[in-house]
Amino acid sequence: MKRFLILFLLLNFCYIGFSQKIDKTESELIKLVEANYSETFKLLEEVVNINSGTLNKEGVRQVGEIFKREFDKIGFQTEWISLPDSMNRAGHFVATRKGNKGKKLFLIGHLDTVFEKSMEFSPFTVVNDSTASGQGVNDMKGGDVMILASLKALHKLNLLEDRQITVYFTGDEEESGKPTSVSRADFIERAKACDVALGYETTAGFGIATTARRGASGWTLIVTGKQAHSSGVFSDNVGYGSIYETARILNEFRETLSKEKYLTFNPGQIVGGSFVNYDETEAKGISLGKTNIVAKRTIVTGDLRFLTENQKIIARQKMQEIVKKNLKQTSAQIRFKDGIPSMPPTEGNRNIMKVLSQVSLDLGMGAVKEGDPGSRGAGDISYVADYLDCLDGLGASGSGAHTPTETMNIKEYPKLIKRSTLLIYRLLK
Repeated sequence: MKRFLILFLLLNFCYIGFSQKIDKTESELIKLVEANYSETFKLLEEVVNINSGTLNKEGVRQVGEIFKREFDKIGFQTEWISLPDSMNRAGHFVATRKGNKGKKLFLIGHLDTVFEKSMEFSPFTVVNDSTASGQGVNDMKGGDVMILASLKALHKLNLLEDRQITVYFTGDEEESGKPTSVSRADFIERAKACDVALGYETTAGFGIATTARRGASGWTLIVTGKQAHSSGVFSDNVGYGSIYETARILNEFRETLSKEKYLTFNPGQIVGGSFVNYDETEAKGISLGKTNIVAKRTIVTGDLRFLTENQKIIARQKMQEIVKKNLKQTSAQIRFKDGIPSMPPTEGNRNIMKVLSQVSLDLGMGAVKEGDPGSRGAGDISYVADYLDCLDGLGASGSGAHTPTETMNIKEYPKLIKRSTLLIYRLLK
């Protein structure tokens, strides 16, 4: 059955109505992508069938070994970047070629998934002629395999000679090792030597590319009140207690900031009472309290997402101001923790998207437009957005990422590989 489906896909997508702008070399590249598609699909099945949850270090390395095997075949220098043992992360896979012609490319993927080894395993499955399922099939092993498939075709025609390409597959994108100043140090340094970064996270839609991504950071709110008998609550002597003050602060956050475009903030966890103990490492808290005791302490943890660094800074300032306006007999403080930076929209990013859109038009696949930054979470490409032009969302299409029902659209997959291949080719020219 599986062989029949692969043959069906090959036959179904061998024909594309090329415009006159597809040159002879590009036509040859498309034919190679089609000829290699059966092997590409088998490789996708192989890597999806390995559990590589972020904390499954052995599984992440095993997927990295498979990509090492494949990149070695097409003349790349491969290496494994280890991280300190204290981070409990597998490390990163890197494949490079050196050269001086064309744009210097930095191609981004990740080996890990959100599905840890303790979770129920979902193997690679061809559901029907348009859908495949499996852990990480679109987020983002489908994108990783796309990168290899495109470079494999280019290599076959000797189009990678004297070109500089860095392929960087991180092993902890879903839950990066902390501090990121260490876990992303090598990633950033290698990117600085390039001109363009292409990210192969799952696409938001066949005709959509990502020219901007929001950043993500964290915050912790700690509120203290005066513990007393509840009969005195609201009085000058007892005040409002920590839970009322926390409610005030969170509500003012909502009223003041919730209408700003691309800015979101979410209180994800709250613990309050007469006694509170919170473990930041485990994200676990316990509290003790009674209905007739005014709460002494409340802790809230949350995230803050933003499109630009300036938007983040201004939002933090407003949150600080709100925190300081305490109710009677209460005090509060808020701490902010940087996470993944944002990838702001720039003209350079849009120019790369225009190249992709022209490729898509030339292939008869329609124009590609900018996606909504508010619809995407943070990603590894944002760490390098300050240093080079970036385009993300070039990977596989599908649905249900981060859920047991994750799927990939296998009708669109070969088209996306062809489009990716010509995008890389034109940038390398």
